[in-house]
Amino acid sequence: MRKQIKNIFSVVLLLSVTLGFSQRTQNDTINTGVIDVVKPYAPTISDAFKVKEVPSLDDETTQTKKDIKYNIFSFPVASTFTPAKGKAAVVEKRAPTKLYDNYATLGVGSYTTILGEVYLNHALSRNENIGGYVSHHSSASGIEDVEFDNNFSDSKINLNYSSQLRDLSWNAEAGFQHQLYNWYGVPESHIAQAKTDNMDGSHSFFNAHFGGDVTFEDTYINSGSAFFRRFSDNQGSGENRFTVKAKVDVPIRDVEISTDFKIDYLGGAFDTNYSGTNAIDYGNFQVGLAPTYQLKQDDLTVNIGVSLNYLNDKASGDNNLYFYPNVSATYRVVNDIVIAYAGVKGDLIINSYYGFANENPFISPTLAIAPTDQLYNAYIGLKGKLSSNMSYNVSGRYVSDRNKALYRNNDITATNQEYSYGNSFGIVYDNIDTFGVAGEINVDVKRNFKLGLKVAYFSYTTDNQDEAWNLPDIKSSLFVDYQINEQWFAGANLYYTGKRKDQYFVNDGVTVGMPQTVTLDSFFDANAHVGYHINEQLSVFAKANNMANNAYQKWQNFPVQSIQFLAGATYKFDF
Repeated sequence: MRKQIKNIFSVVLLLSVTLGFSQRTQNDTINTGVIDVVKPYAPTISDAFKVKEVPSLDDETTQTKKDIKYNIFSFPVASTFTPAKGKAAVVEKRAPTKLYDNYATLGVGSYTTILGEVYLNHALSRNENIGGYVSHHSSASGIEDVEFDNNFSDSKINLNYSSQLRDLSWNAEAGFQHQLYNWYGVPESHIAQAKTDNMDGSHSFFNAHFGGDVTFEDTYINSGSAFFRRFSDNQGSGENRFTVKAKVDVPIRDVEISTDFKIDYLGGAFDTNYSGTNAIDYGNFQVGLAPTYQLKQDDLTVNIGVSLNYLNDKASGDNNLYFYPNVSATYRVVNDIVIAYAGVKGDLIINSYYGFANENPFISPTLAIAPTDQLYNAYIGLKGKLSSNMSYNVSGRYVSDRNKALYRNNDITATNQEYSYGNSFGIVYDNIDTFGVAGEINVDVKRNFKLGLKVAYFSYTTDNQDEAWNLPDIKSSLFVDYQINEQWFAGANLYYTGKRKDQYFVNDGVTVGMPQTVTLDSFFDANAHVGYHINEQLSVFAKANNMANNAYQKWQNFPVQSIQFLAGATYKFDF
């Protein structure tokens, strides 16, 4: 208490002295004057100092910390818990699927159909293989409302040998094929006449070939191939074709130009033309050169090139030079999701009797064979992946062909040939411009389920012909492949072909009619199969073709077999 009174007194005394000093200061007078500066002012900074004294606390409330001493007493804790030892989980492992080098298939079905195939492959050494296959597919007559034999047969045999060395690999092969078809598509108006003339109508093709290819490593010559084919029939026709191709990288300064080189020889003859007056000889000799330079920058890839072709026409003796663009580009708009592509190309297409017969086996052996000058094939599209197992492709194109080959039903003549009753097809040529759009989607789910869908629409413009004969306006296809489990599998193939136009001439020996245009109906063909793996080596299967049971006409007056069934087995083996 006394200490507090003492402090109050000290504060009062201090305030009194301060007030007195302030009153005195207000009465002072400051005299004015002139101050002369004789030296510029140079300010300096004084050294700062730090108070080094530590204030001491003298407070009654300050307490001295007490030292605390402590000890830890540890003792064991008794426990009866015994942890179980860890065990690795057992994972069931599937035995790896054994791959066999050889297999044999045999199947039989309606219309007395026989299907057989044997594929063989044997390793002679680590770098050498030899193999081959034999196949046969035939069916007897039985198409409804057809008065003539309509059986067919297709048999093949092929041998091949391959060798892989340090700097190159090469392959050689040889084969033979025999095909049998019938000109059974006689129009109703001439069935009686064909029977009176004892029309045979059979047409056989013979095809022998051999060739080989070689691929080099780390050289400017990338690859090369040579191929020879002899194609003939039972009507005295024959055709030889020999082709040599090579792909070479040509260095020009620091740039490599990828160059395709080709030599193509075609020569053949028919015993007679369709009117039966003269024999037909045809042939072409072509030399082609197509250099291409590829430019890559980030997501853009551009191929810039040209195609130069020299052609000697045996029939006319003319020599011509053809020049075509060869440009294409792709751009990844969004990684692999959206890829844009476009291009414009051209080509000199060498037509052949073999090519025509494989596309339409009902042609007559009286054809005028000539090449097609494809001025350009311009296209643009988008492709990519919608997900990890789904891809798509949409495109549009415009093609300009000069001298394009079209199949057209032959005139009815009185030559008494097996193919002269309106039951065969000839070739006519015209300048055709084709506009087309197409879409495609593919699904692949864990390799157990695959689906593919394609749709294409076409529009044609002709110069001389009334129609683009036998060219469809729509083509689409759907395929499904499903591995149900380890044993069962199934699949389906569906095809749709739109309307086509064809033309025929009426000549009954009395009156000669004007050519008439007919429209062939569109058709739908559905095929399905199912199979079962009995074990690793043996499987059985069943197939159904043309399930819509529609004897449609792919070619005029040539209906196909209705619904067909086939059952068989496949055996895989090694030796």
